[in-house]
Amino acid sequence: MTVQTTCAYCGVGCGIRATVTGARAVRIEGDPAHPANRGRLCSKGTHLGETIGLEGRLLHPMIGDRRASWDKALDLVARRFREAIAEHGPDSVAFYVSGQLLTEDYYVANKLMKGFIGSANIDTNSRLCMSSAVAGHLRAFGEDVVAGSYADLDAADLIVLVGSNTAWCHPVVYQRIMAARAERGTKLVVIDPRRTETAEEADLHLALRPGSDVALFNGLLAYCRAEGLADAANLDVPGGFWEALGKGHDLWSTAQTCDLSPADLQRFYQLFAAHPRTVTLFSQGINQSIRGTDQVNAILNLHLATGRIGTTGAAPFSITGQPNAMGGREVGGLASTLAAHRGFDDQDIAEVGRFWAAERMAIRPGLKAVDLFRAVGEGRIKALWIMATNPAVSMPDAGRVREALAACPFVVVSDVVAETDTSVHAHVRLPAAAWGEKDGTVTNSERTISRQRAFLPLPGEAKPDWWIVAQVARHMGFRTAFAYDRPAEIWREHARLTAYRNQGARMLDLTARAALGNHDYDAMAPFQWRAAPFADGRFPTPGGRARLVAVAQRPLDPPLRDWPMTLNTGRYRDQWHTMTRTGLSPRLARHREEPLVEIHPEDAAALALADGALARVATPQGDSLFRVSHHPGQRRGELFTPIHWTDRQSSGGRTGLLPRDLADPHSGQPGFKLSPARIEAVSVDWCGFLIVHGGAPAPDCLWATRVTVPGGALYELAGTGDPAVLERALPRGERIEASDPGRGTRRIAVLRDGRLAAVLFVTRAGELPGRDWLIAQLDTPQGPPVLAGRAPGRSSDRGPVVCACFDVGLHTILATIREQRLADVAAIGAALGAGTNCGSCRPALARILADTPKETAHG
Repeated sequence: MTVQTTCAYCGVGCGIRATVTGARAVRIEGDPAHPANRGRLCSKGTHLGETIGLEGRLLHPMIGDRRASWDKALDLVARRFREAIAEHGPDSVAFYVSGQLLTEDYYVANKLMKGFIGSANIDTNSRLCMSSAVAGHLRAFGEDVVAGSYADLDAADLIVLVGSNTAWCHPVVYQRIMAARAERGTKLVVIDPRRTETAEEADLHLALRPGSDVALFNGLLAYCRAEGLADAANLDVPGGFWEALGKGHDLWSTAQTCDLSPADLQRFYQLFAAHPRTVTLFSQGINQSIRGTDQVNAILNLHLATGRIGTTGAAPFSITGQPNAMGGREVGGLASTLAAHRGFDDQDIAEVGRFWAAERMAIRPGLKAVDLFRAVGEGRIKALWIMATNPAVSMPDAGRVREALAACPFVVVSDVVAETDTSVHAHVRLPAAAWGEKDGTVTNSERTISRQRAFLPLPGEAKPDWWIVAQVARHMGFRTAFAYDRPAEIWREHARLTAYRNQGARMLDLTARAALGNHDYDAMAPFQWRAAPFADGRFPTPGGRARLVAVAQRPLDPPLRDWPMTLNTGRYRDQWHTMTRTGLSPRLARHREEPLVEIHPEDAAALALADGALARVATPQGDSLFRVSHHPGQRRGELFTPIHWTDRQSSGGRTGLLPRDLADPHSGQPGFKLSPARIEAVSVDWCGFLIVHGGAPAPDCLWATRVTVPGGALYELAGTGDPAVLERALPRGERIEASDPGRGTRRIAVLRDGRLAAVLFVTRAGELPGRDWLIAQLDTPQGPPVLAGRAPGRSSDRGPVVCACFDVGLHTILATIREQRLADVAAIGAALGAGTNCGSCRPALARILADTPKETAHG
């Protein structure tokens, strides 16, 4: 059986063909008929089949640590919510939801909170990644409408990527850009403080000072106006806008503010001026800032004033991070919006209330994510429901979020995973359906709505999120309004609400699909709800004209004496959010096995930080350990750490502990990119690794990071004191041991029925062998040679994984280049497959070729 569905990861919204091959097994392929990806998948999507097992799943309702029936759990949740509302009012209850929810799930949760509980205290983890884009769109366009489509990338003559490592975070979009460059000669400019893989193939990389984006785009707009390229005749322009823009935005001043060479800045200006068909694609580097909304509006101002909007190949294009962040925006999943792209004015409140037959409508915006958890910590929120997300890891100043969760009188978590850093604080845990078991719709970054279809049965007592919310609503007494039996019914209600008393006032209007029958809903093909926004020159504002918004570059904070570095955070290529899904895939886990802190080599030398050593990164909010990685693409004085690691995977790498909980005043989006920080070396007495078949608790030591491998787990280890404590983590069985006191080396293999159950290698001064051969020996018959750490005779080590799609390592690539005298990336692909699927490793392959001596590469 093959089912057409949609990927569970980023906002690209790739179509997938899932063919069930066993009870809990599936073959994953890209859907060539889906307009978002045309059959392509990134490494994460390619290996979705490795993440659908039941390891670690929450399969039954739990009250505390005891299994409960659904009726008992639902009764308790409904009763505690009713009691909190009766005693403290509706604002004492809050929902924190997720871009992992389907649109139908989002809709029901939003309706319950805003229409029947009577509070707008429902916010989403999408607040953390794209709410500044929402606020910017509302200010400029009058409605949260993304202005671009993927087809614009095919037609653009210039693509500007701002604050987006597209090659890693949206690889399918990146390959579309690369295809346009190959076919049409499209120019590419990357604006990012870091020199990422995305920047490697750009015509121009602008490594600007973090936080100086407003100055950059104001300067470009001033340049365009001076060149006669700006026309505001059909725009609403605030008084004094152009006069303010004319002061301090000359080339030299802008270059100084942005810490760029005037020559590079002028080249960017000239490229932009020469190519009217320009797409500016922006993501978290713009949004995740306490000035994010102003940065968004600086980009929108530029496109509006130069006419680069509403025409093919020209648009400001916000690309979202989560699979259904857009669907959540459509149904009001943010505390600052109501539903169907409506706000909280009297007319919208009255009309939505009438449509829902609401018993108690929210009359004002609710608490945004940072303020919501602050209110939990202050005791103002008495009952909190968290759905499909892990705020104890992902929120800024996560230590304080944990304290708030621990103090909250009643916490409900509905999730797929039994134990997360968040669910340990839950009084009730409700088992939710996972990807592959869900049925509903999602909306991608270009407004294309796709079906996500189930191809696996619900395991245990897991239920869809919409069902769980509707059942709680019924138990609270709202039976009639939540009498849904299937997601198609919710879809029809949502679609009708977008059309209700709309009359063209809002662009989001699903009238054409508001009466779909169940069969047609099941068969729904992907469709874009507004194919060409603003092509007619009209905008959903009272006067029909877009608005320029006056934004000014705020002074950038100088380095602090005690916190001289600037911390930036972001994603790795093959991991996703807090790794509850990707962490299950052995192939994805090997790309970046440990959480690294990237630092410029000259900064590392000044601070005595050796490449591969451990370091402590600290901010005023908290600190955590990371493995040091020297990276010349870092600006001096800046650090980068990944967001993914949690207490479940590592004793370090807790990036969420580090950023400030300061948020943009317009959007409420936290600023993850500009945290004052410091870094210092951490000394260890020994290092090692443990490979164990099946599951095992992490060893108790300073540094222990878990990596999923075929058949078990690999732990990378380091610490102080006596490493003998590590032996407590070994399973029972027959032991084979070897030691070298001179180097402080100890090696132990554990056999169970003659088969390898575990190996532990530790050294104080010697070298450690590669892990690949030992991993391959798990659960196979073994003897003393396993302690050598390699096969008898000559053995190959593939090295660090470069291509996760085909599991190709660095050493394999180098050997193949040498032996076959390969001269380009295409040749590597033909020989090894690397780079031929999602293409996200192609910049790395190009760099490997460039660093390989020419006589070695091709004679």
